[in-house]
Order: sequence, then structure tokens, then C-alpha cells
Amino acid sequence: MSTESDWRTRFFTVWIGQQLSLVGTAAAQFALVFWLAKTTGSATVLAAATMAARIPNILLGPFAGALVDRWNRRAVMLVSDAFIALVSLWLAYVFWAGAMQPWHVYVAMIARALGEAFHGPAMHASTTLMVPEKHYTRIGGLNQTILGMLNLAGPLLGALLISLMPLHGVMLVDGATAALAIVPLLFIAIPQPARDLVRVLKASSFLANAREGLRLVLNWPGMLIMLALASTMKIVLMPAFSLAPLLVLEHFGGGAAEVSFFEAACGAGMLVGGLILGAWGGFRKKIHTNVFGIIGIGVGSIVIGLSPSSMFALALAGIFLIGTMIAMTDGPFAAIQQAVVPVEKQGRVFGLLRSLFALTTPIGLAIAGPVADVVGVGLWFLAGGCLFLAGGIASFFIRPLMRIEDHKFVDEGTPETVQVVAGD
Repeated sequence: MSTESDWRTRFFTVWIGQQLSLVGTAAAQFALVFWLAKTTGSATVLAAATMAARIPNILLGPFAGALVDRWNRRAVMLVSDAFIALVSLWLAYVFWAGAMQPWHVYVAMIARALGEAFHGPAMHASTTLMVPEKHYTRIGGLNQTILGMLNLAGPLLGALLISLMPLHGVMLVDGATAALAIVPLLFIAIPQPARDLVRVLKASSFLANAREGLRLVLNWPGMLIMLALASTMKIVLMPAFSLAPLLVLEHFGGGAAEVSFFEAACGAGMLVGGLILGAWGGFRKKIHTNVFGIIGIGVGSIVIGLSPSSMFALALAGIFLIGTMIAMTDGPFAAIQQAVVPVEKQGRVFGLLRSLFALTTPIGLAIAGPVADVVGVGLWFLAGGCLFLAGGIASFFIRPLMRIEDHKFVDEGTPETVQVVAGD
């Protein structure tokens, strides 16, 4: 583990490069979706592109995480970043050549998501080894701040770039920002799990490693309960955000501007929530901050569901609160995983959890679309909010969940005390 005196410089040099790359990716993503919508005018095509971006994480998450545990994590991040940059350069060439077709976007979405399926667990696990445990929640808050900023600034930057340059230029900008993520990794050492632990891991197949990731989660009672609660809540409420434009248009009688205000308010809330969490660090027990966020999401959703058609400002306040509380929920949840899961097992566990949570979106959309057509999006927000509120309050009385941070992993043949080597 990095010492208190030197971890900030090394970690934030890598972290800043990664975040700058995300800015270019967000702008390029907006440009691709804009081009797809303008070219096809088809909601089905847009929905298919969204699904294409999620398929790799759903299918490959557990296996990618197992490979991350076996491989050098800095190398995984370098190759993933370089692969995503090459996809952007390929798109730049296709746009420049005037040969762009919708199927190219599908291929690009799948390829980007494939790179992220490996990059995400590698970066998450590397953070554990570079940052002192007492700062995990603060770093989670900073990540949520960046996510909020991307939700706010990504579309604006994408629109600005489209107005200033051709689309192949936008893709080149994305490729250039990817270089900002790659360069620090060439010079900054990323701590790795001790080599003897990795040798033990490689003694069995990566499929066996992936199965072990599932076993680790199944033997963690608090995480199982958290997964059940979080998955149910995500299936019920998260699709409401995809349907929110209908709520703004039909219930509040708004237009494009009001839809953008609604989405921006959520991003602003995530930014504010991430800043608060980054400065505060959360309650001493991370699970308390997480549950507090769940309750807050429920309150914000209920406010939206009960907002009269004449009080759009009240709905904006509700979605701002939701964004703030999402940061309070997701930041501590990531910190719990980092603090409890042994570093040599984190790729498998993180990859599996990413896969399970990604699966909730298509399930939720399949249910929410037809139901919301009948009962309305507002009632869907209200029902989801009540579920979040009830689930959050009930969580305080579920002993295994409240003790989720006290779990100890004991693996046959593996030392309980995890060793870490300083470099790679």
C-alpha cells in the first residue's frame, strides 16, 4: 500500500489522465448518438446502440475480472486505453472517407465497451492498492463528481465540437484525450498483488477463477442482501430515467429545453454530491452513508412522482436530490468493495458485480416500457421512490447488511494477510 506521504502524487497523476480521457469519450459518444439520430431518425436504432454498449459488460464482466486478477493491472489499463483510442481513430477514418454507416456505430459501441469491461475492474482494483483505506470513500466521491460533470459537460462539449469541426475531427479529439490516459501509465508504477499469490491463482484455469468470484460473493451474506436490494431497486427505478423525457413532455408540457434541464439537474446533483462526499468522507461506517443515499433517492423520486403538472421546478428539485444521493450511494458502495475484498480477488468480484448491475437495465426497460405506457411515468417514479424509501429504512434492521464491512475472506491455501509489491 502506498504511504501517506507519496500516494497522492502517483495516484492523481494516473487518475487525472483517466478523467481527461473520459471527457473526450463523453463528447465523442454524444457526437455518435447525434449522428445516428440525425441519420436514421429511428428510436429502435438508438435503443439497439444502447444495448450494444452494454452487452460486453453483461456477458464478459466475470471473465474479464478473472483475467485482470491474473494479469498485470497496469498493462491491462494500457492495452484497454490504447484499444479504445484505436477505435476512435478507426471512426475518424470512416467519417473522413465518407463511408460511415449505422452498423459502424454498433461495432464501435461494442468495441469501446469491450475495452471498458477490462479497464474498469483494473482501475478499480489498482485504486485499492494506491490509496490508503481511509480515503476510499473520498475517492469514490471524486469519481461521482466527475461522472456528474460528464453528464453536464459531455453533451455541451460534444455539441460545441460538432459546430467547430467535422465529425472525424471529433473522433480525433477523443483519440488525443486517450493519449492523456496512456502517457502517465508509462511512467507511474502501479502496485500489484504479491507474485506468490498470483502464481497460486494462475495454477488453476481462468474459468475456475471466474467461478471463484461467484463463490466469494455467494459466501458474503451482506453483499448478497445488498445485491438483492440494489438489483430490485435498479430494475424498478433506473428505467424511469430513460423514460423521463416522456414525463417532461407529456405531464409537464415541456419541450427540448425542459428535457435538457431535467437531465442537467441530475448531473449537477451528482457533481454536488460527489464534492460533498469527497470533502466529508461519509459516516464512519460506509454502509450508513450508502443507506442514507438510498433513502434520499427514494425521497427525490417520490417528489417527482407527486409533482403537479404546473410545478416543473419541484420535479427539478427532486431529480437534483436524486443525483446528489446517487453519489452518496455509489461512492461508499465502491469503497466497501475495496476495503473488504482481498486485492488479489478484486478483479473477479468487481467484474461480476459490474455484470450483474449492467443486466438490470435491459430487464428494467423491458418491464418499465409497457407498464409506464399504461400507468404513466409519474406513477412509475412514485412506486420506485416508495420502494427505495422502504428498502433504505428496512436496511437498518438487517444485521448482515449492517455488518457488510466486517466480513473476512478466508481462502484455503491463501494467506489471510495480503501482501503487495510496490511496483510491477
